[in-house]
Amino acid sequence: MFVKSRGEHASKHVLPKNLALLLCFASFCAGMFFSNRTWMVPDAKGIPWTSRTGGKQFVDYDRNIVLKNEGNNSGDISGSQHSILTMDKAISDLEIKLMASRAERETIQKDPMMSEGVKNIESTLKRKYFMVIGINTAFSSHKRRDSVRATWMPQVEKRKKLEEETGIIIRFVIGHSSTSGGILDKAIEAEEKVHGDFLRLQHVEGYLELSAKTKTYFATAVSLWDAEFYVKVDDDIHVNLATLGVTLARHSKKPRVYIGCMKSGPVLARKGVKYHEPEYWKFGEVGNKYFRHATGQLYAISKDLATYIFINQKLVQLLNEALVLVLKCMCSNRSSNFIYLLVPPVIIVMLCLRNVLHKYANEDVSLGAWFIGLDVEHVDDRRLCCGTPPDCEWKAQVGNICAASFDWRCSGICRSVERIMEVHERC
Repeated sequence: MFVKSRGEHASKHVLPKNLALLLCFASFCAGMFFSNRTWMVPDAKGIPWTSRTGGKQFVDYDRNIVLKNEGNNSGDISGSQHSILTMDKAISDLEIKLMASRAERETIQKDPMMSEGVKNIESTLKRKYFMVIGINTAFSSHKRRDSVRATWMPQVEKRKKLEEETGIIIRFVIGHSSTSGGILDKAIEAEEKVHGDFLRLQHVEGYLELSAKTKTYFATAVSLWDAEFYVKVDDDIHVNLATLGVTLARHSKKPRVYIGCMKSGPVLARKGVKYHEPEYWKFGEVGNKYFRHATGQLYAISKDLATYIFINQKLVQLLNEALVLVLKCMCSNRSSNFIYLLVPPVIIVMLCLRNVLHKYANEDVSLGAWFIGLDVEHVDDRRLCCGTPPDCEWKAQVGNICAASFDWRCSGICRSVERIMEVHERC
């Protein structure tokens, strides 16, 4: 303003008092608006908050969520809005992980095809076991199962004691029929109520589906029991549990081990013969042999290899669940452009990774193929494929006790229902 002299009145250019106050107030408000922050936000590290799932969370805001809008170049999003969006994304990620975990757990617990031992998943996961033995069986093999129960497989209380004291789990492994809930499935359910020694798989039984069954068995077993070894056994051979335990214990310190009687049999190209290999051309000229793999009567793999099968078996299932969650988010009010961008890559990955572990006609060849390109130690132990008496008796006399006995010409004990008791007493 302009003043003539001290003590004289101001000129006509002097601003009115009310207008000056108004300009001061407007300047103050503008400063508040354009300032990055009006006061320092206290350190929020470790502050608890309640998520939408109902549980308290302790979030490290220094790493995960930024409350202050420093370095934000977008002019249309304020610091508080940015914080809310970031927190909302963190909550969404936690919700997706929690929902996936709950879905898998509820599927296992509520599945009517699973046995009581599978339903008690929480209790079985609390401890570590030495080995899980899965006895491959079929709907028509009731007599074979009874012959195994009467010989080398402990029953009821003795089996529970074996699990508690030595960490050895033994179960008959079977899926379900093509007509779920039919007479075949009901017969197995009735047998399960009597003996309680089944592991039911999400698998449709069939001779040409043995490779898929083997993959499902290992994936299911490693998800239920934390063991050092996972063993597959046929229901027409004899097993000496003590010798098998000693044999596997020698390799307990090895991370990736594949134990069995290694062989390299011929690739059968002619149609109509047993063990015909439709993909024989992959193994070279006609008359060539397979790569080394364990014979199918009995073999064992370490936990790392069983986990490898589990990851490949469950990968597509998890991707399916992820796709469902993404689609649900798209249908909700909270969907964003980021959600829409997730759909194409998820579908592409699902198509690329479906059935990564290739299945050949013979399940023992399939298992060997899954490991042939990995850093796996193949252990050839002939105690896992002894003959029936007198072969096993001769070996026992020289201190080489057999872990498993069967007849090569029958791929198991010939007439096992009638002869397994004799083998059990002499081997």
